Amino acid sequence: MVGIVMGSDSDLTVMKGAADILDKLGIPYEVVISSAHRLPEKTAEYARTAKDRGIQVIIAGAGMAAHLPGVIASLTTLPVIGVPIKSGALEGVDALYAIVQMPPGIPVATVGINGAKNAGILAAQIIGLSNDEIQQKLAEYKKEMAQSVEKKAEKLKKLGIEGYLNSRN
Repeated sequence: MVGIVMGSDSDLTVMKGAADILDKLGIPYEVVISSAHRLPEKTAEYARTAKDRGIQVIIAGAGMAAHLPGVIASLTTLPVIGVPIKSGALEGVDALYAIVQMPPGIPVATVGINGAKNAGILAAQIIGLSNDEIQQKLAEYKKEMAQSVEKKAEKLKKLGIEGYLNSRN
């Protein structure tokens, strides 16, 4: 249901965040390395055929010039979520700007630098618009997150700042 694409295997440690959340929600995905610059024909073929393979949303991670999400978005009508990868001298800010500043008619939803987990959640929310089972799993996930924060708040109240920080070590 989701395509996870990155330009280099060095992006895999970040993009794993999207795969992890999709696994947790039971959403099938495929993972591909395909560079917009080094493998332009493969990237174009991937984008053009994604819908035929059952892909509903594409998550594309890229660093530096970060053309991959935009190139894919230009070749498909599927929603594309860009993940700017922290790399290079500008530590991902260049990738963030490149992905978020798409020309009119070629939108790419963009998450924060190294925000692959949020990209996975956003992909699930998009799919959940027409899938009640995924919508329910997302609701449960958000409930679990809230419960986790409540537990931490209670622990802080009980232990105080120093006790809480020492318990985390």
